[in-house]
Amino acid sequence: MGGHNKWSQIKRQKGANDAAKSRVWAKLSRRLTVESKKANGDANAANVRAVIETARKENMPKDAIERAISKGTAADAASLETVTYECYGPGGAAVVIEALTDNSNRTLQELKAIFAKHAIALAAPGSALWAFQKTDEGYTATASIPLSEADNEALMKILELIDALDDVENVYTNAE
Repeated sequence: MGGHNKWSQIKRQKGANDAAKSRVWAKLSRRLTVESKKANGDANAANVRAVIETARKENMPKDAIERAISKGTAADAASLETVTYECYGPGGAAVVIEALTDNSNRTLQELKAIFAKHAIALAAPGSALWAFQKTDEGYTATASIPLSEADNEALMKILELIDALDDVENVYTNAE
């Protein structure tokens, strides 16, 4: 029964939790850098404050928050851009992917690799956005599509893979 002691379970769970936390913090750090750059380093700007509050809710350390804000005001700060990709998943569900990246070609290739493994093609700009309305929180589906249990399961697997990419900020779908 080697490897079945309590410490092994705790170590495995802690490792999984730490990895998930790290992904969230990396995304928040990138978002803080961009918002700080937009606000010219003003940490009291509304958009910066909103991201700081989100970071605090995720228990992001104060020094990491400050480091991300100062990174946005540095002279050599990388220019991050927001890009939107669209595709149709299993069962015809529309998927909109928002990414924040310093290299849109790398992000596109990472997405295409996932799409190729699951027989999904990148859609033309605007071809999936018709099913969504832009709100202050992101995109809200205006036309939803019901999926079978198998299609829903396949879509959830794909969405998890997409969301795990470092540059991906938000993923929206119109699946019910």
